[in-house]
Amino acid sequence: MTEIHKHVEEKKTETPSSADVKQEHKTENVKKEIVEKKQSKSMTKKDVAVARGPGLHMSKRHGMYVCAFIKGKSIDKAMADLEQVKLFKRAVPFKGEIPHRKGKGMMSGRYPLSAISLFIPMLKTLKGNVLVNGLDLSKTRITTASANLAPRPRRRGGEKGKRAYIILEAKEVGKK
Repeated sequence: MTEIHKHVEEKKTETPSSADVKQEHKTENVKKEIVEKKQSKSMTKKDVAVARGPGLHMSKRHGMYVCAFIKGKSIDKAMADLEQVKLFKRAVPFKGEIPHRKGKGMMSGRYPLSAISLFIPMLKTLKGNVLVNGLDLSKTRITTASANLAPRPRRRGGEKGKRAYIILEAKEVGKK
């Protein structure tokens, strides 16, 4: 072997230099500081959990009545009621010239299946947000449920499509 090769081989077998040890020590200290910051950062408990559905493909009117149907209920109860509507066991109360339905306190109602199929995932999202925000799921109620018009795309022939913007908010209700 030439002397250059021997010199390179000797460098490889040597222990790490003091500069390398200092660099490793710095990176370890930085990692420890980052972990300590994450642990010291206290999780602030939020008082509201929100789920938004911008531009959902449903009638605003159907969204309004489903929102009124689930408002004031717990998230699990609202999901269970919407599942009952999906099975045609229970109707969502509507107003207007709509056929009468069976049920206590209901004059007329419908089964807006496409709207319900969009609300159930939103309620699951709201439930996840409640858990992440540190709220007690058993005490949480849907306090705000609103449906507004969203930007409506044009279809063939210039006709507007149906879109609704849905906002669901949940808060802890009970004694403090």
